[in-house]
Amino acid sequence: MILHPKVECMNRDEKEELQLHRLKQTVTAVYENVPFYKNAFDERDIQPCSIEILQDLQKLPFTVKKDLRDHYPFGLFAVPQEHLVRLHASSGTSGKPTVVGYTEGDIDRWSDMVARSIAIAGGEPGHVLHNAYGYGLFTGGLGLHYGSERIGMVTVPVSGGNTERQILLIEDFKPQVICGTPSYILTIAEKMEELGLNPKATSLKYGIFGAEPWSEEMRATLEEKLGIKAMDIYGLSEVMGPGVAMECHEAQNGLHIMDDHFITEIINPKTLEPMQDGEYGELVFTSLTKEAFPVIRYRTGDIASLDREPCRCGRTTLRMSRVKGRIDDMIIVRGVNVFPSEIENCLLSIEDIVPHYQVHVLTEGLKEHIELHVEMSEKLYALTNGNESHTATELLKQTIKQKVKNTCLVSLDIKVFPPKAIPRSEGKAIRVVKHVQNKMGV
Repeated sequence: MILHPKVECMNRDEKEELQLHRLKQTVTAVYENVPFYKNAFDERDIQPCSIEILQDLQKLPFTVKKDLRDHYPFGLFAVPQEHLVRLHASSGTSGKPTVVGYTEGDIDRWSDMVARSIAIAGGEPGHVLHNAYGYGLFTGGLGLHYGSERIGMVTVPVSGGNTERQILLIEDFKPQVICGTPSYILTIAEKMEELGLNPKATSLKYGIFGAEPWSEEMRATLEEKLGIKAMDIYGLSEVMGPGVAMECHEAQNGLHIMDDHFITEIINPKTLEPMQDGEYGELVFTSLTKEAFPVIRYRTGDIASLDREPCRCGRTTLRMSRVKGRIDDMIIVRGVNVFPSEIENCLLSIEDIVPHYQVHVLTEGLKEHIELHVEMSEKLYALTNGNESHTATELLKQTIKQKVKNTCLVSLDIKVFPPKAIPRSEGKAIRVVKHVQNKMGV
């Protein structure tokens, strides 16, 4: 179902004309109402009237997360506080949280974009949607909730955690669609198996998964365990929340960007120069319709590529690849860049381990030691009696080490743990764990 054919199937010339019109409005709004942007534009001798063609966007300065933190909490808002109806914020685990605001119009447009996303994924009015994204300041739960109601679905606002209750509701309410982080939905499927239930026997048909990078192998695992089609959704609170882009169930080949609301660029994160379509680089978004918190050339830190080729679903929107990883999560092993999703692709094709892993990076002075922690299957554990030096365990380590070396071109030390030893996710999975020690070992 194409919810809004007029914009989702618009030809490129019409789309670019619409984008340019909205870009001019946004640039004028931030210049007049956000001192940060006015100062940044004035430093470059840029006036709103300087924007005459879409390519003029590249004259404008980038916005980065530090800018949001430096102007915490409301310094980048473009409307008075009395015009706001909602605030969201990041967790702030690595510093001050980033705070974003929404007007009534913003909430309306966001709900519509998420409704489009759910339709792209295969959802229809009257379906039941099980929403296992976290509610609260995180944008995932409420973002999917409002979109689900907008399209006319029966929405189950279960949020994250309490896995056995999730299973009870899935069994009793019989949803067609489930939403959540892929790592947590995998946890639900595994818990079903522990309870003697068959995850494939549920009513579920589609999954809308995001909020963390995940691999094609993880998709195959989820689809196999749950008997569903698994689609990727993309968004981040600084740009809007979930629904910035969505993978269609027909092709499952790239995420359709809501490009009537956003202009998307890919840049080289080191040189800041634009990348060609098909090349991987950092995603950059400029909002075109946000009132409370418009962003100009926001550097997301996410690595992906762009594709302008037509999609078999009939939509003409620009597509982005699945996110390969985040610049922050990239690890460098003897000069080779590796993302956790690339490691995940290797691991999920190997028998005798389960789809849970962590990369531990231990830094002591100038020395760095990297370990890949994996978890053996119950079957292997029974065979080895948990003996880490058992021949079968040693063979598994060598298999993993060779697979990672052949695919990712790096050698990692492998540690194999008993079942359930690696923490399970009830939200975003922690894939990279960094340890920093001083000379005293602290």
